[in-house]
Amino acid sequence: TNLAAPLLAEELGGEIMLSFVAAIAFATILAVVAGLTIASSTAFAHDIWLNVVKRGKGDEREQVRVARITAAVIGAVSIVLAIALKSLNVAFLVGLAFAVAASANVPSILLTLFWKRFNSSGMIVGMVTGLVSSLVLIALSPAVMGVDPPSAAVRHLIQAPAIFPLENPGLLSVPLGFLGAWLGTLLSRDTSSEEKYAELTVRANTGLGAEV
Repeated sequence: TNLAAPLLAEELGGEIMLSFVAAIAFATILAVVAGLTIASSTAFAHDIWLNVVKRGKGDEREQVRVARITAAVIGAVSIVLAIALKSLNVAFLVGLAFAVAASANVPSILLTLFWKRFNSSGMIVGMVTGLVSSLVLIALSPAVMGVDPPSAAVRHLIQAPAIFPLENPGLLSVPLGFLGAWLGTLLSRDTSSEEKYAELTVRANTGLGAEV
């Protein structure tokens, strides 16, 4: 199912058309994977390591080292997942990726724009809740528990009946992300976000002050 375009190119234009389509597909995949790896490793090194772990006191050399380690870890995890899920359709996997992204990001984005009381604690809880719930539901869905096992050691685990009946977790994980963001905000005592809501609204609609 993942080779429909190359096989069609071979039938219509022979080996020349097949080579052309394969080269385009390879270049596109390489560009997307490289961009995602760089973006994720940079975001972790700057946003999480520097601002959260080091509280803004780290140096640039340390950030580069953390970014390299993160890129290596992301690459290794991606290779393992690609081998385990090699029998699934790529278009379906893209849908799962969008479901995970929506579960982790959409609640935080919408509540930041429309809820005056929404704060950093609610954002962290909402993103973690949406991310973890979507990944867990995917692992318990027929999309994973019904695939061919990579080894006999895990055959009895992933060939068991699926616990979560839906193949895409978005229907449940996105509301869980909203719920986590809501509870995290209510249980937090931080009120500074409510005071800055008017400033955020002006910046979002006019762009004034964004350059500062």
